[in-house]
Amino acid sequence: MADDRKTLLLTGASRGIGHATVRRFSEAGWRVLTCSRHPFPENCPWDAGEEDHVQIDLSDPKNTIAAIDDIRRRLKSGRLEALVNNAGISPKGPDGARLDTLSTDLRTWGHVFHVNFFASVILARGLVAELAAARGAIVNVTSIAGYQVHPYAGAAYATSKAALAALTREMAHDLGPRGIRVNAIAPGEIETDILSPGTEKLAERIPLRRLGQPREVADTIFFLCSDASSYISGTEVEINGGQHI
Repeated sequence: MADDRKTLLLTGASRGIGHATVRRFSEAGWRVLTCSRHPFPENCPWDAGEEDHVQIDLSDPKNTIAAIDDIRRRLKSGRLEALVNNAGISPKGPDGARLDTLSTDLRTWGHVFHVNFFASVILARGLVAELAAARGAIVNVTSIAGYQVHPYAGAAYATSKAALAALTREMAHDLGPRGIRVNAIAPGEIETDILSPGTEKLAERIPLRRLGQPREVADTIFFLCSDASSYISGTEVEINGGQHI
C-alpha cells in the first residue's frame, strides 16, 4: 500500500525542540525522517523504525553529501514536503564557560559551522528536486544569539546562526521560483534539558516573564511548513516572549 503521508526531514531530533517537533508533526499524521550521527535507538519513543532514521555526521561534509542518496531512497514518492534544519551545537569552555572570539580555536569554529550552517546548504541543495515536487518548505532554526550578544552562546554559535539567517533570505530568493518556501525561526530562552545554568534568571528581563516551551517552537515550525503559511517566505520569526524588544 502506498504511503501518502506528507514527509518531514528533521535534523537534531533527539531532544528539546527536535523532540517536540517530531511529536507535533506525528500528531498531524506526517511521516518524520530523523537525522542523527547515532544509529537508530532501540528505546526510541516514536513509532517510526529504522526506515525513518538516517545516520549522518553533519560535521563531516562528505558524509552529509553521501547521505543524500540514502534519504532519496527512503522518499518512495520522490517528494519531500518539509526540511527542518534544527541541528546545532554550541561548545563550551572549561566549567561551561562561554567561548568568545579569542578563546575559540579554529577547529571548533569549523566544527560549529559545518553542523550549524553548511549542513543546511548541503541538504537543501541535494534535495531541491524532491522539495520542488512537493512545493515544500524549508525551516532553518537560527537563534536570538544570531543578532545580539548572548551571555551563554559562544561566538562561533552566534555567527553561524547569523549566517543561517542570511542563508534563509538567499534560499527564499533562489528557490521561490521552484515553489519552495524558505523561512527561519529564532528561538530565545526555551526550557529544555540543555539550558545553561542561570538561564532562568534571564526570564526576569523577558516581557512575558517566563521561558518558552519546546511545544511553542514546534507549533511555529509546523505552521511554517503548513498550507496556512503558503504565502510566507524569506522571514525569520522570533520566538522569545518579546526578549528582542
